[in-house]
Amino acid sequence: MRKCLENCIKEDKRCSQSDCRVWVDYEKDLNCSLLSVKKHGAMTLEETAKRLSLSVVRIKQLQDRALQKLQKNRRLKAL
Repeated sequence: MRKCLENCIKEDKRCSQSDCRVWVDYEKDLNCSLLSVKKHGAMTLEETAKRLSLSVVRIKQLQDRALQKLQKNRRLKAL
């Protein structure tokens, strides 16, 4: 677990490090996407869209692109 996340949990205050790659503008989860996953587990596209202030369609596009990249990497490793 990241030290910043540990501090935020211990102090029960939101993260102020907006330049962190796991920071998300969602104060209910102390602005940390790692904490969101830790607290809620796997999330639906709607939950993810709400946390990132994006549309469900855009989240689906990002998910599809990430899955394509993973499949491409898997094929490359099989060679």
